Amino acid sequence: MDRYDRPSPMGWFARAEAWLDDKGKGAWIAAMVLGFILFWPLGLALLAYMIWSKRMFSKSCRTRTARHGMAAMKSSGNSAFDAYKAETLKRLEDEQEAFESFLERLRAAKDKAEFDQFMEERARKAAETRPDAG
Repeated sequence: MDRYDRPSPMGWFARAEAWLDDKGKGAWIAAMVLGFILFWPLGLALLAYMIWSKRMFSKSCRTRTARHGMAAMKSSGNSAFDAYKAETLKRLEDEQEAFESFLERLRAAKDKAEFDQFMEERARKAAETRPDAG
């Protein structure tokens, strides 16, 4: 029997941890609540572990997903593909800038329309309350 074939003493714990990580933070919270319901020290232990391992306050239980942002910057080793990727990323950045400026113009136009409407209502109310001369 190879040493990798033998079940390790922490094997079940590592498998349970990986399974809960795959299901997300909600699964960890559900396990903690069930632990409190079944045997309160178990729920307390799960809460302590979640805080200690920073699972409670992170955006995601999976730490390996944080590395995907750097994958876009990594070279593939193929110069043609890297040039294509760089060109595509540049095009997408340009499109994002154009879209953000469009949204800015759209917000400015909406703000101006709302301000103009306010000024018209204000002028109308002022004209209604103004005593007529004559």
